[in-house]
Amino acid sequence: MAVFTLPDLGEGLTEAEIVAWHVAVGDTVAVDQTVVEVETAKASVEVPVPFAGRVAKLHGAPGEVLTVGSPLITVDSAADFAEPGVVTPEGSGNVLIGYGTSQTRTRRARRPRGSKAPASVPSPNPKSASDRIRVVSPLVRRLARESGVDLHTLTPTGTDGIVSRTDVERAIAAAETRAATSDEQRIPLRGLRKTVADKLARSRREIPEATVWVDVDATELLRLRTALNSDPHAPKISLLALIARFAVAGLRRFPELNAHLEGDEIVIPSAVHLGFAAQTDRGLVVPVVQNAHQHPLEDLSAALADRTEQARAGRLAPADLTGGTFTVNNYGVFGVDGSAAIINYPEVAILGVGRIIDRPWIVDGQVTARKITELTLAFDHRVCDGGTAGGFLRFVADCIENPVRLLRTL
Repeated sequence: MAVFTLPDLGEGLTEAEIVAWHVAVGDTVAVDQTVVEVETAKASVEVPVPFAGRVAKLHGAPGEVLTVGSPLITVDSAADFAEPGVVTPEGSGNVLIGYGTSQTRTRRARRPRGSKAPASVPSPNPKSASDRIRVVSPLVRRLARESGVDLHTLTPTGTDGIVSRTDVERAIAAAETRAATSDEQRIPLRGLRKTVADKLARSRREIPEATVWVDVDATELLRLRTALNSDPHAPKISLLALIARFAVAGLRRFPELNAHLEGDEIVIPSAVHLGFAAQTDRGLVVPVVQNAHQHPLEDLSAALADRTEQARAGRLAPADLTGGTFTVNNYGVFGVDGSAAIINYPEVAILGVGRIIDRPWIVDGQVTARKITELTLAFDHRVCDGGTAGGFLRFVADCIENPVRLLRTL
């Protein structure tokens, strides 16, 4: 038998939660076949098995957290077995393409008490259930996977101990009944949501944050976007891309806001790695566009759109969610004007953009309706003072109010 351990997922990640198995005990697997989906603190990852054979054991159920180097799946009669790396005390020996290595550790705890899996039924003896589980129909497996039912917790009622569709449907109905009769809901704080919570809490604890804001006339910016997108054959430019491009240009003029602190030193990198807040079904994530200062407007718009799509589909790699030096948050999409944004630690500033609405505005001495938005900049007062923060915010505001003139200098 060959035992495949949880590979090192890189970016300092030492553990992952099992989301769903794509195989069951008794199935035959091929080399590089995806066998399980796991969720780290940064992203969902599909894990392939490095050898072929028959699945003898699955080490862990959905909801269980495993650490790097602990057993993941055991395959029997693995004639095509090829050890993916040399197991040493310093590394896991099992490395996914695109990730690094880290120290081997042992299995951690199971799902916290009180948490609810959508449609799983507890079993008093998981190992015995795992040993006897038999599923013949791929439709039954698919129904269980899509409904969140752990097949290893079911008592088979089909012929010869086979799990039937009725068994899965009963588990789904039981879970729905429990959810309907419960007077409260408990959501475990873990994975991506826990990582975000920890970063935000640390930001509030450690950063002496100050905020400046300004109302901005975005009428000309909207006209510019309409003109840029008038060609049906040209790539579309988003409003976020235009504002992000102005922010990047502002950071080249006020580089202190593109920094981070290391001890008693302010470290200012030469590159701008632009993060932007994106709301997904898994919560708030901050994808990063590396070297945003080198992207022309069209490329930056395409990169932002691609990262957003990947984030909402849960396909971003951990490396796509780290390394940012400055963040833009367009909370205007939620229909709000302003926000006391929390700095994305260890960055030192975040730019917020509110909704654009019609408001009375004085132009050439006359009151008229204009498209107005509010810009908010939260910054670390240890790194710069209000003059720097105000200068950056005023530059971005001027770009929004006079985009055609200022775009020539960017």
